[in-house]
Formats: sequence, structure tokens, C-alpha cells
Amino acid sequence: MKEALRKLMLPAMAAAGLMAGAFNAQAESVLHRGNGAEPETLDPAKSTGVIESNIQYELLEGLTTYAEDGAVAPGVAKSWDVSDDGLTYTFHLRDEKWSNGDPVTAADFVYSFQRLLDPKTASDYAPIADVIVGAEGIRKTAPDKTPDFGTLGAKASDDHTLVVTLNKPTPYLLSLFRHSSFLPVHKASVEKFGADWTKPGNFVGNGAFTLAEWTPQSSLTVVKNPNFYDAANVKLDKIIYYPTEDIGEEFKRYRAGELDITYEVPSDQIKFIESKLKDEYEAKPYLGTYYYVINLTREPLGKQKSIREALALAIDRDTLADKVTQGSFLPGWSWVPPGTGEYQNTYVSFKDMKQADRVKKAKELLKEAGYGPDKPLKLEILYNTSENHKKIAIAVQSMWKKVGVEATLNNQEWQVYLDTRDNKAYDVARAAWIGDYADPMTFLDIFLSDAGVRNDAGYNNPKYDELVKKSAGISDPKERMQVLQDAEKIFLDDLPLIPLLYYKTKHMVSKKVHGWTYNNLDFHLGRYMSVN
Repeated sequence: MKEALRKLMLPAMAAAGLMAGAFNAQAESVLHRGNGAEPETLDPAKSTGVIESNIQYELLEGLTTYAEDGAVAPGVAKSWDVSDDGLTYTFHLRDEKWSNGDPVTAADFVYSFQRLLDPKTASDYAPIADVIVGAEGIRKTAPDKTPDFGTLGAKASDDHTLVVTLNKPTPYLLSLFRHSSFLPVHKASVEKFGADWTKPGNFVGNGAFTLAEWTPQSSLTVVKNPNFYDAANVKLDKIIYYPTEDIGEEFKRYRAGELDITYEVPSDQIKFIESKLKDEYEAKPYLGTYYYVINLTREPLGKQKSIREALALAIDRDTLADKVTQGSFLPGWSWVPPGTGEYQNTYVSFKDMKQADRVKKAKELLKEAGYGPDKPLKLEILYNTSENHKKIAIAVQSMWKKVGVEATLNNQEWQVYLDTRDNKAYDVARAAWIGDYADPMTFLDIFLSDAGVRNDAGYNNPKYDELVKKSAGISDPKERMQVLQDAEKIFLDDLPLIPLLYYKTKHMVSKKVHGWTYNNLDFHLGRYMSVN
């Protein structure tokens, strides 16, 4: 090409280059997703919330994982064998790599399970592994002793074979093993960086995406992991998560096109949404219970069941569900919500009473306990930042005032609120539990007396413990469910918490998003989604 001609063509070539660059930028497939609050941590052994799990399931993959419809699907384990007595699971691992190219081996899972149970890790979720031989003894090792990890029933017979031995048959094990606590971590990275292993640049994962950027209180970005075994079928190049505790602001960002999926929706916008944006709104039953937990280590609530009963009776759940939350929740009358397989729900004793009769009885119980108009019961309601939580708390405050209770409200940001609740520095606290798997045990075992900080009420009933633990050794499904029902009845009669509402999924999902499929555990992996 002659120099003169080249000079004449430069502007056109530059424009073409700019157009190609613009096209490539537009061609990048990015999902913008609201994710509630700032993540507590990305360490699977130390996190406790859905907010964290949403991200962790993109960065790490367990032995089993979630199918697009929420069913249990093979993860790192491509297949497994189960012994006739149901006590031994042999997992056969696929050839997989960590994001840095290292092979994923059975020894990685053994290390991760041991780390979960190690008292030094201080994992809130460690008791979830008690189904494995030796797990309980390891996690209960005295501070001045070294855990005997050799007793753990998780062994790597070779790089691609993991053998797990259980104390008792556990019919929900495959569902349990996809829980975030059992996600593998990269040993070399954890040992090299310590607590900083979860930071961008240090994080090594085995999921469909890897951590790229994290600006606290602003955004967290994950990008496609080329080393993921199914990378060819992952359509998204990037997912950007936005922590937005202000639900109203999140909805505004969605309407402005800044978000493709919201974490929640503001209750005061639901009528508008159902009228104008119905095709973009998902509101279906979700395996979760919204409740007020009672601090049983404080007086007078801790020892006086009649007061706890009065508080429970005074709350009008129909009003909370239909008016305060505009139908975005369902009235809740049990601890275990509907949707856990063959389990037949058991309910609080006053479910079928008229609300006026409940209020009358609440006043009588408080009067018998020494409280009344001249001596109101004073307590504090703790809740984490959210417009919806605030509205529910204000409504409950008003309902309790009618029966002689003066409640003050204490709003705290997510991480501060978690610390306050875990340290039992509250009277009554807003809380929620979302099922980790579709079995009632995912709700009932967190209130065992030895469940650690997950038992945020400080509940302790030996009979309850006995029944829940007994159920693990029952092979007949109907008999097992009956024992769990009996346990829940005891729990509800003791009232360590007040069930208020059952969750619905509450998301705005843009029509640009494909691959979002409803499931009642409400986990939606980016590997199945695309945006156009």
C-alpha cells in the first residue's frame, strides 16, 4: 500500500477499529445482579447467609450442585455409589482444575471438611457435618487439644475417589453436600494468604466463575473461569453483584436498566409491579420462614413462657402478609415451612383462633405475669437494615402496644446485626431461615442444644434433642417424618421463636435474562443463564 493512500485510509480504518471495539464491548455478556447486603465473607467455612452463598456457588463447586430447576446434580463428583446399609458413599470425581490450573483432587475435599470442623476455624455451620463419622468429636475438641483429623470418615483413596462414612443413614446427604459449607477450598492459597485468601488476586476457585474485583459496599465482579470443566456451555462472561440494602433504591436501579435481577422488591411497589411489570416479577413459594427469635438467656422472656406466648398471640399474621408486605409473604404458623417433601406440617396451638381471641388471651397472660397499662413490658426489637424489615417491625411494635408491650426498634447494618444476634445481645430479633436442602432437618437441627451460634435463641430441650437425633437413624420415611413432627410440636410449644411469615421468592427478572428457572430453594447459578 502506498503511503499517500494509507494516509487517506487511516481515518476509515480507525473508525472501523473503534466500531469493532465497540461491538466487542457490547458483545460481552454481563449480568447485573442485586444481592442485598455486603457479603459477610466469601469463605465457605465462615459464612452463614444467602447473600454469600449466591456468590460462592459461582466461585466454587461441591461434590454435588444445583441443576437449573434446583434439583440435585453431579458437581465435582460425576457419580457415586452407596453401600447397602446407606452408611458409605463413594464419590468418583471428574478431571477438574482449579482456576490456577492445579488439579482438583479428593484430598482437597478432605482438607476442606477438616477445616470446616477445626475449632480454630470457628465455623457457625460446623455442626452440619455431624452426620459424618468423627465430625462431632473433632469440632468439639478442647481449645488446648489438637483435633484428631484421622478419625474423620472422609478419606481420599486416590486423587479421584472420596469415601465418606456416616454415623447413620442420611437420606438427604446428596442435597446436604451441595451446601456452601461443604464447598472445597484451595489449600495452598488458604495457607499462603490466611484470611486474605478470599481477596481478588488471591482467590483460587473451581467454579464456573472466578473473583475479579471487589469494592466493598459498591460491587463485586466475577468473570468466566476458562478452567471450569463445562466452560464451553457457560454463556455469561461476567456477573456483577451490587449490595443494596435500600430495596427502594434497588428497584429504581432495575427500572433504570442498571440491574437485570433484583434481590428483593419493596412491598409498597407490589401493586404497581403486578399491574405494570407482572411478566418480570417472580413471587412464588420459597423454602424459608421469617420469624422473631427470642433471647432465652435474658429475663423475663427466657424463663416465662407465658410472656413469649402473649407476644406470639398478639401478632396478626394475616395483616402482616396481606397489608404490611402487600402479599409478598404468606402468613406463617410453623417453624418448618411447607414444601419439604412428604413432611406434614405441625402448627402453633393458636393457629385456628380468631385474632380477637388471641389478643384477649395475650392481655390475660401478660396481666398474670404482672404487666399491664401501668406497668408495660419493655423490650427491644433488633432488625437488619431493610425497608421491608422496618415496616414489619413497626407493625409488630403497634400490635404489641395494644396488649401492653412497649417495644423500641434497633436497626443495624447486616454484619453488625449478625454479631449482635450471635452474641445474644438482644431481646427479640428479626431473623429468617432459608432451607439448605428440601428436608425438615435443615430447619430442626439448628436449634439443637449443641448447634452453636446457629441456635440464636439459646434453646435447650433434651427431649427435642433426643427426637431430632433419633430421626437420623430411622430408615422408614414415614416413621422418620413422624418423629420430626413430634420434635417440632415440642419446639413450637416452647416458643423459643415466633414464626411470622413464610417466604415467597421476590425478584424482578429482566426479559433480557434467560435460564432463570423457579425453584423453592431460590438458588440460580449463572452458569445456566444468558443475557441478550
